Amino acid sequence: MTTETGGLREAKKQETRQLISDHATRLFIAQGFEQTTIAEIADAARVAKKTVTNYFARKEDLALDHQEEFAGSLADAVATRSPGESVPAALRRAFADAVATRNPVAGFSGPEFARMIADSPTLTTCLRGLHDQREHRLAQALAEAARVRPDDIAVETAAGLLSAVHRVLFQRIQALTLAGHSNDRIADTIGAEAARAFELLETGLAGWPYTRVQAPGGVR
Repeated sequence: MTTETGGLREAKKQETRQLISDHATRLFIAQGFEQTTIAEIADAARVAKKTVTNYFARKEDLALDHQEEFAGSLADAVATRSPGESVPAALRRAFADAVATRNPVAGFSGPEFARMIADSPTLTTCLRGLHDQREHRLAQALAEAARVRPDDIAVETAAGLLSAVHRVLFQRIQALTLAGHSNDRIADTIGAEAARAFELLETGLAGWPYTRVQAPGGVR
């Protein structure tokens, strides 16, 4: 009985959270992110203003509700790669999977949502911060894979290069979305462009992590 009650309570919380998020997104798209208030969102969802802030600590969280998945996506691809698979190959495969499923984390957000972000200084700043978080977490995953310190220059360089490719591809998907292209057409375009982008990195990083890596104090 306790387990059943707890499950119903959790389901109700998720339902309320989704309801608030849906109304917030609708208002952000219709009115603009900066112009929409928490009070308006609460009224639309028929909940108290305090309820909104209990579920979403920041206003940005109402608009960008895949933040944790986004920030951890590259690190997760590294951590779950197949034995013997290089990091660039794993990230390239994961990106191809995201394109195939039109994953919002890769940038497939739809024109109205993409415009909402592009028109909001707050959301574009938040998105840049999420890209930075993703790079930091990728560096941590690379350091663990290579068994070196996170501030190792090879790790920081690799994380910066690999993150830059994903940042460029994300922005490219957003730009094509704003230009009015369908998701299917974007997927075809970005698939070819991603292949070129990843090929630029694979010569230098194809064997990462190496069996012998340069670390402070010498070679391990």
